Amino acid sequence: MAPTRWQSENTEDQSRHYVRRFDRLAAQGVDLHGEARMVDALLTPGSTVLDAGCGTARLGAELDRRGHTVTAVDLDPVFVDAARQHVNLTVHLADLTTLDLGRTFDAVVAAGNVMVFMTPGTEPSAVKRIAAHLTPTGVFVAGFATDRPYTVEQFDDDLAAAGLRVEHRFATWDLRPWRDDADWAVTVARRAQLLA
Repeated sequence: MAPTRWQSENTEDQSRHYVRRFDRLAAQGVDLHGEARMVDALLTPGSTVLDAGCGTARLGAELDRRGHTVTAVDLDPVFVDAARQHVNLTVHLADLTTLDLGRTFDAVVAAGNVMVFMTPGTEPSAVKRIAAHLTPTGVFVAGFATDRPYTVEQFDDDLAAAGLRVEHRFATWDLRPWRDDADWAVTVARRAQLLA
């Protein structure tokens, strides 16, 4: 398989730098939990969450701290090692385009540019695999920068092909209103029949 955009644009050393960077930010007291606050607001207490493309699992760890049961997956071994430091999480080294955990979740979250770092052309497969991991009433939340080759419009098409539909879209994780020229898109999607 062709490398992901993340693999093409980053080395193992850069992945390690990414891990250290977020460790430093956390040590400095920087608020790193905007995504978790937003996702937590969508969930009932004690929900099951798949942190898809988890990176260091800072999002998953915060959702765990808030009382949810979190499974995390990433394709980058450096990130998987970092994520496994959060002992309450179940962490898998896995490719979202072929993911099959044999279970479903109340929510799947793909934060931190996961969708725009995939191998070009594999995004539809990943969205279908993510949809397959949602409970019938589950929610898929994804956030990514809008200045990348994979566009919001393509994402919407991939959601529709997977039987999902946009319920809400915001320009930031702190729920600022969506606008077509926004630098970031945070999308909340559910099964289309739930929104009919």
